[in-house]
Amino acid sequence: MCHRVSPLLFEELEQALIDLKETGRARVPTRDPKARIPDAYPGKPMPLFVPDEEGELQVTELIWGFDTTIKGSQKLVFNTRMDTALRQSASGSGLWASSMTNGRCLVPVRAFYESWTKSAERRRSDVRFTMPGRQVFLLAGVQEDGRFSIVTTNPNADVGAYHTRMPLVLAPGESKTWLGPRYASLAYRSKIRLDAEPEL
Repeated sequence: MCHRVSPLLFEELEQALIDLKETGRARVPTRDPKARIPDAYPGKPMPLFVPDEEGELQVTELIWGFDTTIKGSQKLVFNTRMDTALRQSASGSGLWASSMTNGRCLVPVRAFYESWTKSAERRRSDVRFTMPGRQVFLLAGVQEDGRFSIVTTNPNADVGAYHTRMPLVLAPGESKTWLGPRYASLAYRSKIRLDAEPEL
């Protein structure tokens, strides 16, 4: 369950879109190594990419997590199981039906974290995951009414050593697929490579 990410700043995403329009490549400005940007957690706002009515990306700030009622209690649901969302999208009913069908978005991060739950050496610390050779990468998300959730799927080998789920990490060039009609084809992430760094 992804419960923490290293986000980008709103202005960094705006600059990336400017570069995308000018050069065809979305490049994030190099950040001052001394800058300390707080990690993002559920219930807090975070900047991300959302397509407008014409399909053009725009930067917007949404709250991480959907407020919903489960068994009479108010819950903040901040991860979306890909398999469940696909079923609900196909049936047209359920918490994720509308957002999966019409609200797919892109969540840029420098890293995401998973708790250490699937190991003989379970620890209280988190494991930090990054993409080799990339300062920034994209997670698949869904959004609706000012809120978003990170889509999760079965773990690949890199994450599976530590946890039973992982965010749906997009490889370079897959953002158009996620935002397009063939998004279901991205459910399996076995070819994605990630570096794992357990926190001390």
